[in-house]
Amino acid sequence: MPRGDLFPDIAPFETGTLPLTHGHVMYWEQIGNPTGQPVLFLHGGPGAGAGIVHRRFFDPSHWRVVIYDQRGAGRSTPAGDLTANTTPDLVEDIERLRRHLRIERFVVFGGSWGSTLALAYAQAHPERVSALVLRGIFLGRPVELDWFMHGIGTVFPEAHAKFVEFLPPEERGDLLGNYHRRLIDPDPAVHLPAARVWANYEGSCSTLLSGPEPVHNPAQDPAALGLARIEAHYFVNGLFLREGGLLAGMDGIAGIPAEIIQGRYDMICPPFTAHALAAAWPGVPLTMVPDSGHSALEPGTRRALIAGVERFREPA
Repeated sequence: MPRGDLFPDIAPFETGTLPLTHGHVMYWEQIGNPTGQPVLFLHGGPGAGAGIVHRRFFDPSHWRVVIYDQRGAGRSTPAGDLTANTTPDLVEDIERLRRHLRIERFVVFGGSWGSTLALAYAQAHPERVSALVLRGIFLGRPVELDWFMHGIGTVFPEAHAKFVEFLPPEERGDLLGNYHRRLIDPDPAVHLPAARVWANYEGSCSTLLSGPEPVHNPAQDPAALGLARIEAHYFVNGLFLREGGLLAGMDGIAGIPAEIIQGRYDMICPPFTAHALAAAWPGVPLTMVPDSGHSALEPGTRRALIAGVERFREPA
């Protein structure tokens, strides 16, 4: 199979669960070569969970691929739980999983929120990261949150109008606060409709060529509540990042090789963020994919991601 397209479907060679703190239990899996070069996949959201397709970015003959679902997301339990669900908790969960699997260092691969968590983990544990492959950069700055809640409407006015108009007129002055209030409400009649609208908004704006329905509509997934509730929880708390954010910690990872891959027309995590990260990280290349939006599965982006991973392949 030519390099640059997704690799064939593959089943894990090992799956498991790992108890975390505060009652959380992580789902994890390994695919590919059990004695291969380790690579860790970090899913987006926060709260989106990992999918079967994410296994296919890695050559299974070479890579020992570790994929897991973050607290409250995907197959981890309890689903959608916000207890002790912060960025520092997620960073330490990675360490707990690394030790459990007896891995010394790995390439860390993350897109969207996965890029945020990858940077936070690398800054906390640089000795455990051999390289970073980051896509659709999200740094959690106020300007990026404002773009998600409001700015997307300049390009996707129809999707944004549906997002806004779900709330009654008197609540539209604080979209994030009022969505968050609904999403954490214990009543499914309150939180589920809000979760579906939030997830559909995000999914509708994730690809360059949009249609009446997104290619993958997260609002149709049982995990819609986890995605929307956990995203809103992180957004109202400033992503639980330290003062100065991730850009303030770049000196600590200056020696880690990395690739930054960004869709030119990414409307969820717009290119100005990737540009800011590249400017703060001298020597790290930024590949601006000219024909892609936010989704990792758009042809140009997936080719760039697979090529980026392969550049860090070590000799067998």
